Amino acid sequence: MGIQFDSQNKVFHLKAKNTSYVMQVLQDKYLTHLYWGQRVKAYNHSNQLQFVDRGFSGNPYPSKDRTFSLDTLPQEYPQYGNTDFRKPSYQIQLKNGSTVSDLAYQSHTIRKGKPPLIGLPATYVENENEAETLEIVMKDSVSGLKVILQYTVFEQFNVITRSTRFVNEGTEPLKLLSALSMSIDFQDAEFDFLHLHGAHVKERHIERNSLRHGIQSIESTRGASSHQHNPFVALLRKGTNENTGEVYAFNFVYSGNFLAQAEVDQFRNTRVTVGINPFDFSWKLEPGETFQTPEVVLVYSSEGLGDMSRTFHDLYRTRLCRGIFREKERPILINNWEATYFDFNAEKILDIASNSRELGIELFVLDDGWFGKRNDDTSSLGDWFVNREKLPNNLDDLAHKVKDLGIEFGLWFEPEMISRDSDLYREHPDWCLHVPNRHGSESRNQLVLDFSRDDVCEEITRRVYDILSTVPISYVKWDMNRHMTEIGSSALPWDRQRETAHRYMLGLYKVMETITSSFPHILFESCSGGGGRFDPGMLYYMPQTWTSDNTDAISRLKIQYGTSLVYPISSMGAHVSDVPNHQVHRFTSLEIRGHTAMSGNFGYELDLTKLSEKEKRTVKQQVVMYKEIRRLIQFGNLYRLLSPFEGNETAWLFLNKEKTEAIVFYFRVLAEPNTPFSLLKLKGVDSNLKYRVLETNQIYGGDELAYVGLSIPAELKGDFQSYVWRLKAI
Repeated sequence: MGIQFDSQNKVFHLKAKNTSYVMQVLQDKYLTHLYWGQRVKAYNHSNQLQFVDRGFSGNPYPSKDRTFSLDTLPQEYPQYGNTDFRKPSYQIQLKNGSTVSDLAYQSHTIRKGKPPLIGLPATYVENENEAETLEIVMKDSVSGLKVILQYTVFEQFNVITRSTRFVNEGTEPLKLLSALSMSIDFQDAEFDFLHLHGAHVKERHIERNSLRHGIQSIESTRGASSHQHNPFVALLRKGTNENTGEVYAFNFVYSGNFLAQAEVDQFRNTRVTVGINPFDFSWKLEPGETFQTPEVVLVYSSEGLGDMSRTFHDLYRTRLCRGIFREKERPILINNWEATYFDFNAEKILDIASNSRELGIELFVLDDGWFGKRNDDTSSLGDWFVNREKLPNNLDDLAHKVKDLGIEFGLWFEPEMISRDSDLYREHPDWCLHVPNRHGSESRNQLVLDFSRDDVCEEITRRVYDILSTVPISYVKWDMNRHMTEIGSSALPWDRQRETAHRYMLGLYKVMETITSSFPHILFESCSGGGGRFDPGMLYYMPQTWTSDNTDAISRLKIQYGTSLVYPISSMGAHVSDVPNHQVHRFTSLEIRGHTAMSGNFGYELDLTKLSEKEKRTVKQQVVMYKEIRRLIQFGNLYRLLSPFEGNETAWLFLNKEKTEAIVFYFRVLAEPNTPFSLLKLKGVDSNLKYRVLETNQIYGGDELAYVGLSIPAELKGDFQSYVWRLKAI
């Protein structure tokens, strides 16, 4: 049984695969957190709570017992105003202006399976026996606010998901000032705080620091999960590394503004809260109305960051991503963006596509510039009609000619944006996000459509639908190239303006659900200036994301390594581009560019017509090799061996589930004089099997590969070197 309830002591014991999570209702009212960690058969209060008078920690109700205070109690969903002085998990405002609430336990239900979150992305089950769900009902008697805490435990994963639902059962409207999805209190602070920071073309770099007193947080107020901070944090026990140590990880299944923070209090307790960012947010709840928060995925690992990552990867690949491409090998593609930018015509596109076919590439993707009067980035977003000057025989004719070459056809869209110089803007200037009497900021010469409005969502859905239903398209790149400013909607009254950003996300998810479910045969890839919206919310609708606009092989080592901490390899778009690289102007060999890009969903982003015959032979060899290994890459287990954040070398290993086949990638950035000979120890291989190295035909035991290691070839000379070993069990 996944969830047990001890009715005598009012203790909930949640059991995932190898994880226990324990709560108790104290004094018939307060939901208290007791334990989260390695699974235990039975919980018998060995870490029993102790109460002492803490002086200025007040008592929540008149009593002679000064030892009981919410300021020191480890809680599951704390509130504001009644002796807990730490950050609350939610806050309301009543009609009289007061912001205090006091939740009390009312009831609970336990059921098999996992219900969907209406209108929101979330993990799911395909069989009700895969999980159990606990719903705990809390209520504030004064306001009539009911808060329902939802916990789901997965049978086959060390995963617990949490979300919260608010229901106004009172007689007057109330306002949610903050509504985080989860909170948890640890009774110590001996942790490191790990997160993924970055910038455009420098996404998801790993940063790890010791927890300190006060608040450490990451957030986005940009209207997207952002390049700057990914909606992921983890607490690591001291000394935890890739292979050993405890990890408590949190990932927010949402693509908009978020907050994830850890607060260490005066007694060295740690409170982690995750949810929609309270900054510039509020939500009016009329009597009878409900507000559902997005989901947080909690992963526990007792075997380091590697085990945490493989848990996230397996869960997201199989129980977050959906559709036929969830299990299907992803095609090798060529995108024309860095080859042509806006300067192309049908002949140029067909020339690139013809070269693609000769090299074994399977999919051609036409990027920005095919619509409206789009010859640069100053116009036409929103006008999703074919540019007949560039494509005089229409898009359908071009797509059929590409398909006649024996390759599939894909197309770029940016449906959430609008240009001032567009027919759509001239018809509906109020359809963009804006604030009355304020100048509208621009980025990349564009504005953001107001997806909080049903009429906007319906019109954009219709325009995209018309293209996808009339052109033989197998792939769509869905881009979003700016963050939000002047966040306001002409369709909302004054007292609901701070709902705009979240309503935008709900509208976007509705559009994505409609489009992707209407065209299940199309592979959708999300993009936001590259990796600016690489989050689990997007993966629910689109099973892969363009990892970064930075295609430099060396930059990508850190970007892809950091991304792999949470997100499966099958979700990571990775392309070989031209040199000098268009983002960092670095020269690297075609070999290392190929090896880096093969460590994800492989493709090319350059002008194939300009390659030398030698380069074409190399590309053809890369394509042949990737077709042989892509199932292993996209759906195998990842083991990170050397970190680019810790040294000059990077290495990772992909291993199939049966541990009978592996591929190892090694990268060295800079050549250094008189370096010692290096060994690479292969994690994950079966010590009881023998493996043949295909490149050398040598045979080694799995134990030797794991404990002794493989020698890095001494013949690697110069900067920017890479090497690959392929192993098969015999």
